[in-house]
Amino acid sequence: MEKEWQLSLLSRNQTDIELTDSGRLLLAHVKELLSINQTLQQQVAAIHGFHEGSIRIGSFGASSSIHLLPTILEAFSKQYPKIDIYIDEGDDKDIAQWLIERKIDVGFVVLPDERFDTFALTEDQFVALIPDGFALAQQAAIPPKELGQLPFIMTTAGSQKFVEQLLRLYHVKPHINYHFSQFLTIISMVNNQLGASIVAEMALSPELLAQFPHVVKRPLQPAFKRSVGLAVKNKKHLSPAALAFINTALVI
Repeated sequence: MEKEWQLSLLSRNQTDIELTDSGRLLLAHVKELLSINQTLQQQVAAIHGFHEGSIRIGSFGASSSIHLLPTILEAFSKQYPKIDIYIDEGDDKDIAQWLIERKIDVGFVVLPDERFDTFALTEDQFVALIPDGFALAQQAAIPPKELGQLPFIMTTAGSQKFVEQLLRLYHVKPHINYHFSQFLTIISMVNNQLGASIVAEMALSPELLAQFPHVVKRPLQPAFKRSVGLAVKNKKHLSPAALAFINTALVI
């Protein structure tokens, strides 16, 4: 390739090999070609009646990895047992970048996202987590403004921009004492009476909450929701495996 294109694609020395600037620029197009080639091979196999191949899925946080993905995978694996499945987990920004780079075929995303072709799956709402020792825990629902008087634990994961948007919407400036990216750490801090937080409800389950007896989950009033779906870089180039996964997810 270097001879044909008269370019240096790799920088070689005694200890390692790395891409040159030209190599990095062309790598994205090479990945695109490889992805299309895989789609072509899977399409030919599908014509012959063989549902084989592989699919790589990007999943963000507990919302999709715990709430959505297991149910979809159970149904998908029963129908297509010969398709290998690879799961990459990251935050919202990771998923978007992986889709752009063709590192994954399908990714869970928060909608809308005009960069990709998307398929809506479900709505998720945000809830307040309150220590049971706080007076606010006695209320059936929590107006966002009342959180302004409490010590607050802010997520730095994918939900952060939505929590910050909600707080701005209701002109709430909470006393943010802690910032954490790990969901379990946030719940543990609330359980230890160190502050309240706002999280996506899909990330919670009755089994998880049962492990933290001093955490009270309360809906926000008014409700604040987000839409979650699947995204692909280009639906015209979907492999049969990716299309099958999306169709499975849409009927669950």
